[in-house]
Parts: sequence; C-alpha cells; structure tokens
Amino acid sequence: QVQLVESGGGLVQAGGSLRLSCAVSVRTSSTTVMGWFRQAPGKEREFVAGINRRDGNTNYADSVKGRFTISRDNAKNTVYLQMNSLKSEDTAVYYCAARLYAEVVTTTPNTYHYWGQGNQVTVSS
Repeated sequence: QVQLVESGGGLVQAGGSLRLSCAVSVRTSSTTVMGWFRQAPGKEREFVAGINRRDGNTNYADSVKGRFTISRDNAKNTVYLQMNSLKSEDTAVYYCAARLYAEVVTTTPNTYHYWGQGNQVTVSS
C-alpha cells in the first residue's frame, strides 16, 4: 500500500510563495511518476505539475509555468512543489498523486493510482 502524506499549505498574500511537500511511503522504483493536482470549489481536479523521480523529467500546466517548480529528493522519498508569484486563482486544495510502475508524466487524474489527503492553499488578493 502506498501512502502519500502532504504538508505545507496555508494562507499567503498574492505575490507570495509556499512550498508543498509530499512524503512517499515506498521506494522510487515502484512510484517513479509523481504529480501535483489541484481542485478549486466547483471545478474539476486539474493537473499542475509532474515529475519522473528516476530521470527528473518534468511537465507543467501552462497556467503555472515559470512560477511553480516540482522537484524530488529520492533519499528522503519526498516530492516538492515550490509555488512562487502566487495568484488568487491558485487558491485550491492541492493533492499529490503517484503512478505505479510508470515512466511517463501524464496529466489526467485517472492515470494516477494513489492520492494524498489534500492540502488547502489560499491566496488572498
């Protein structure tokens, strides 16, 4: 069983920064691809960023390119999402997710097998 434990959300003013962390309970080889998604009230869950933990390949949604950075520390089995220049439209519950035995960073939620508990990020304008 894979467990994903998130931390780091909160309230920040527009233009500020936050870093989310996702601790993964199993080794890199089985959960190579990790993603961050978000869901705002009344909206569908959407892809934010993803990373292949083996080779470091990344993918970002257009709405966050240049502002958000996904990274990993395989020694700590942790994936991070650094969020800079935050905007009010970034307000959402953020989820990390894991694809089992995969190499490609996909953008659709139903291709991910395990999910974290979600972390609220609120950006005040």
